[in-house]
Amino acid sequence: MKIPLRDTVTVAAGALAPFAAALVLMPLRTSVTHTNVALLLVVVVVAVSAFGNRFAGALAALSAAAWFDFFHTEPYQSFHIQDRADIETAVLLLVVGLIVSQLAARGRTMKRVAVTDAIHLERLHGTTRLARSSTSSDDVVRRVRQELIEVLELRACRFEYGTLIGRPPRLDPDGTVKVDGWIWDVERQGWPEGEIELRAIVHGRYQGRFLLTPEPGSVPPPLEARLVAADLAAQAAAALDDDGVNAGPRS
Repeated sequence: MKIPLRDTVTVAAGALAPFAAALVLMPLRTSVTHTNVALLLVVVVVAVSAFGNRFAGALAALSAAAWFDFFHTEPYQSFHIQDRADIETAVLLLVVGLIVSQLAARGRTMKRVAVTDAIHLERLHGTTRLARSSTSSDDVVRRVRQELIEVLELRACRFEYGTLIGRPPRLDPDGTVKVDGWIWDVERQGWPEGEIELRAIVHGRYQGRFLLTPEPGSVPPPLEARLVAADLAAQAAAALDDDGVNAGPRS
């Protein structure tokens, strides 16, 4: 499964940014107290955590403690610490860095979730408004196709009216994916190969199906996004049902 570029960059920053900061602060180690140096390194840890993930933040905290020891405690250029106060400062730097990094990452995650939820809500409301105002179910189907591409980060999406040919993997209304009747572990295994069907069903009546084509090697969206996709498909089914389009069997 492909690792997002942002995560790769922030993990690299977690390892390298504290090293660079400790190196830059070397000329000041005789004029600035070790406590102040440690505080400056904590700022670097927070910056990495704010833009990265929990792993990047924890890595930055470990890196900051190690390079503080290496560059700013005697004997210099050694991971051995002689002074007890320096040992306490290094330990506190590590502990505080870990705590602050996790708090920063949690705050960033909560903000991202709130923004994502608002976007999903607008998708559903926008499609509902179109379904109520449009006289053509085709318009709703086209809108849902585009929304599915965006919410599931797909390469392509097409719609088949009233057909059930073959047994492709299926995205169910509860957000699970089934392959040959068995639940597929999307979080661990990624998307199954080939197109994935998302059936448009309303009041037990099958109206058609969306055939989803994920980007190769992409990270599947979280459960919340898959549930939104199922709701969007249901809105398309309702629009088709209102138009009397029902060529398929009951599901």
